[in-house]
Amino acid sequence: MLDKEGLTAVCGSVLFDEEMSAHTTFRIGGRADAFADVSDAEEIARVIRFCKESAEPYMIMGNGSNMLVGDGGIRGVVIRVGKNMSDCRIDGDVVYAQAGILMSALAKRILDASLTGFEFAAGIPGTLGGGIFMNAGAYGGEMKDILQSVTYIAPDGSVKTETADKLDLSYRHSKFCDGGYVILSCKLKLKKGNYDDIKARMAELNQRRADKQPLAEPSAGSTFKRPEGYFAGKLIQDAGLMGYRIGGAAVSEKHAGFVVNKGGASADDVIRLIEHVQKTVKAKFGVDLEPEIRLIGER
Repeated sequence: MLDKEGLTAVCGSVLFDEEMSAHTTFRIGGRADAFADVSDAEEIARVIRFCKESAEPYMIMGNGSNMLVGDGGIRGVVIRVGKNMSDCRIDGDVVYAQAGILMSALAKRILDASLTGFEFAAGIPGTLGGGIFMNAGAYGGEMKDILQSVTYIAPDGSVKTETADKLDLSYRHSKFCDGGYVILSCKLKLKKGNYDDIKARMAELNQRRADKQPLAEPSAGSTFKRPEGYFAGKLIQDAGLMGYRIGGAAVSEKHAGFVVNKGGASADDVIRLIEHVQKTVKAKFGVDLEPEIRLIGER
């Protein structure tokens, strides 16, 4: 049984039996045994040490924008690196930022400094740490294009800083996906630009996103990774699945690459819909669709 007093003693902000639907952009998910909103590297280390010493499972999350929490919830401790770790400092064309800052908030700071290179990320609905974790990208840009180094807690508990070339950054992947890491902060290298041009480019990309994506409905972003040589949304649309619904989950009628929560969707609805889409696309086109969203917790 979770030692609530022990956890509270090492973390200043803990919620117990917390509904994870309140912490994911999908607005879906069962209860987590404990939800720790950490404020610095030392507190993270204390919570992880507590979990290891008490054999309590734990996981790291940011804004909850690329995950589906199972209806059975999450056993153990969820450690959120969020708003309490969102400092940012800009020195010339170099940006130093903590992992918990939202990409949208960081984009505003970068715009104010008239720096270019981050426009692609301005509309990504996640934290900087989450963007590094999955090497987030959009409109021809990726985190690996601007990332210089990352400071993180390694699986052995040590704090390390490594340059981007050592982080195994590739399409929707980094070394951090292997598990056991906690991203703390990073250093970004951008370029000086014109404020009005940067602002216009961000506005253009945000409008393109609004025009094509179902931003008004809860989702976890793009449901599937891009299969080599194809576009997932086009395959799903050509398979006649736009609007296809299981329970409260549906393939978006605005962009077939998104599964959305139409209201009251369960994680099981989403999982069964994803499986149906995969089977249908495989049968019609012989292409395997790999989910981009991560399934967390118990079904």
